[in-house]
This record gives sequence, structure tokens and C-alpha cells, in this order.
Amino acid sequence: MSPVAWSTVPGSLVDATLRWRHTDLLFTAPLDGHEAFIYVLVEHQSSSDPLMAFRMLRYVVRVWDRYLADHHKAARLPAVVPLVVHHNEHAWVAPTQVLDLVDLAPDLAGAWREHLPRFQFLLDDLVRVDERELRERPLTHSVRLTLLLLKIVPGNPRLAQDLRPWVDELRAVLDGPDGREEFATLLRYIELVGEADARDELHDLIAGLGPEAEDAYMTIAEMLRAEGRVEGRVEGRVESLLQLLTLKFGPLPEAALAAVHDASAGQLQTWTARVLTADTLDQLFL
Repeated sequence: MSPVAWSTVPGSLVDATLRWRHTDLLFTAPLDGHEAFIYVLVEHQSSSDPLMAFRMLRYVVRVWDRYLADHHKAARLPAVVPLVVHHNEHAWVAPTQVLDLVDLAPDLAGAWREHLPRFQFLLDDLVRVDERELRERPLTHSVRLTLLLLKIVPGNPRLAQDLRPWVDELRAVLDGPDGREEFATLLRYIELVGEADARDELHDLIAGLGPEAEDAYMTIAEMLRAEGRVEGRVEGRVESLLQLLTLKFGPLPEAALAAVHDASAGQLQTWTARVLTADTLDQLFL
């Protein structure tokens, strides 16, 4: 059987106000000769989202809307497989299907079942997946390590010790065709999310994989320090602009808050200059 050719579709389907807690990826792949999509949403918040089934349904509809915009004569919709990856402290407890969100008594819901939406998403609850099971999954080394890191990195002061049994996987990623790039991506996540107290031991662990691994680690660390200096300046501009806008226009709507937080440094500079002359938020965000 020939391998399935997956490709990534650029862009995010997540609402701007929710991007701090959700990360999404959309892939396209042939399914039995038909175009299909895999929609993956990674859940970052500590508690289960009670409306996640509805949100996932909305994102799947957005995939279809995009498809129809590009295929004006289409009379059928492509398959979209929705998957939520949950990786926080507590296991997932919220509904995974829309039918369970409909506010009807069980007997009425049963009677009307055929006429109510029954959309359901797949759930990969990493809280319930032990490391032995993760090792047995038929995945690439980089994907397997990505799932492991989502599971063990946040808030873990013992990260280096917990990664030692996985040095074979780390080395396999580094030795792969796109090894340095994939390895650097994993290191970037560790550096961004991991505990600062664990960095010395982590550096020793990575250095033990060889000079190339240590060089990648040091490069990522330096890049993040540089980005941190830039982000610190951008965050200061965001807070200053929000203060000015609130003083002039009063409490800001969610759309305005999201626009400012998602803005580039250039946009922030332009909007700050317009605060004195703009009479409305619409004029400011032109």
C-alpha cells in the first residue's frame, strides 16, 4: 500500500478571541480516491471546554465554506475528520457530540434524535495515554515526540529525567531527512513552554546527543532570547494602545481587543498614531 500524501492547508479556523487556548491544523489527503480533510485542534486550557462539540462543528462548516468558495460547481461536500488533542492536567469530561449539548429531556431527545444534529469529534486525550501506549502508536518519530512533549513539558521541573528514556526517539528525529528542522521545532516548544529551572539538565541531555544537537539547542535558545526582547517591546505597545483606546472610547469590544493583540509591530505603531485623530474605532482600524 502506497503512503498517503498529506499536505497542510494554511490559515487558522479558530476565532481570534480563542487562539490563546486553541491551536489548529488542517490537512488534506486523498480518501479512497476522494479529496478529504483532517482537522486537528490542540486544546491548551486546563479544563474541558463544555461547548467544544459545537465549536468543532462550526470549524468543520468553515472548512466546507472554504471548499465551496473554491469549487463553485460542487454538489457534494468533502469528508472532514475532526480531532481534538487534549493534553492538560485533568482528563477530558465534556461532551464530544453536539446532540449531548441540546437542552432537551432525555426522552424528548430520544424521540427527536433523527432530526437533531449528531456531529461528533474524535478525542485524543493524552492525559489517559501512558508512555508505553504512545510508543506503540504507528507514528513518525517527530509526531510521537510532539504528542509526548504536549503531555509532559508544561509545568514539569523534571523534564530532563522524563525525556531520558526517549533519547532514542530524539536521535531518530535528528537523523531523519529533515532532522535538524524538526528537532529545532521540538526544542523551540520545550524552551517556550518548559520550566526555566529544568534548562541546565535539559542542555546536558541534548548535548549528550552530539555536537549537532547541542548546536541546535543553543541556536534556538539565542533566537528565543532575541524574540523575547522584541516581544517585550511589542507587549508594551499593546498595553499602551489598549489604555489609550479605553480612555478615549470606553470599554472595548472583543473584536477590538483581538485585533490589537494580534497586530504586528507596524500596525500597532500606525494605530497609536491615529488615536488622537480617530473619532471611532472603525476609523482607527482602517
